[in-house]
Amino acid sequence: MSNLIRLTVFLFFFYSPFISSAQKAVEDFKRKGIVKPFDYKESGKTNFKVLTWNVEHFVDYTDNPYIDHPREDMPLEAMNGRPELLLRALQTANADIVVLQEFENVAFLQALVEDNLPDMGYKFFAAAESNDWYQNVVIMSKVPLGVFYQYGQVTTPVPGITTDAGVAETQNKINTRMWAVDVFVNDNYSFVLFGAHLKAGRSERDIAMRKGQITFLKGQMERFLRENPTSNFLLMGDLNCEPDSEEIKMLLSGPEGVALVDPLASTDVYTHPSSMPNRRIDHILPNQHMAKELIKWSITSPSILNAAELVKLSDHLPLVAEFYSVDK
Repeated sequence: MSNLIRLTVFLFFFYSPFISSAQKAVEDFKRKGIVKPFDYKESGKTNFKVLTWNVEHFVDYTDNPYIDHPREDMPLEAMNGRPELLLRALQTANADIVVLQEFENVAFLQALVEDNLPDMGYKFFAAAESNDWYQNVVIMSKVPLGVFYQYGQVTTPVPGITTDAGVAETQNKINTRMWAVDVFVNDNYSFVLFGAHLKAGRSERDIAMRKGQITFLKGQMERFLRENPTSNFLLMGDLNCEPDSEEIKMLLSGPEGVALVDPLASTDVYTHPSSMPNRRIDHILPNQHMAKELIKWSITSPSILNAAELVKLSDHLPLVAEFYSVDK
């Protein structure tokens, strides 16, 4: 064994306890004042499953007078058996953490699950809903959630686009569809989950809006890394851009911790449209830290309903992935 290898091995074993101790100190600080519910018990599982799905105009049964749209104004006609399909799909998928896009409100999700799937263990629900629109991003989880970061009040740039007056354009109309939340899988493993439904469309302005949103999200990742340089990040949702797009390249670039990883790169896993999938605009992207915990080949679009039912429920297909619940 060379002297260099001996030195490397020595340094690893010498500093490992100090690194682990430092990580634990950061984790303890992050959770200070946060406790698990008195009736919550950890599952003891060594892994956890996440699911993301754009469920297409999924509205509740009540017309919200502050939202003006035919689908939301006539919800019974718009839904027509779709809640039952979603419940069956959620039961089959049995994910620990579920992020849904285009879902009107988290209270509707909570009521559906508590009334129909009471034994599945979903105890934690959150969202950052728009005041005047129904396409929101909601989360439900079997494992505890911590601080929820809402971004609806944030204004983001629209790079390269100017108004008629020649002023650089900005937007904050759809930033309610981005948020982050601390997820506490167990006493020793946590991550920051970013839920997102980025601007749709293929125009130059649409792309610029997505780039502005991504710039902000990566800035938030840098912010969290200052608190904990070993932070695990996971971005999930309908990002409205394909794997070879400029937007995804932005997400995959940057320094360690900020650069995300696309586990489905160069694969033929497609999510849109559900009737004839030929592209992937829905994504599950961990950072390099969390990618180490991804269970190989677990990320896929599962057949949790038959083809006709999937088309009836949404124009998107779901994505799932599984991770080990311990830092690798």
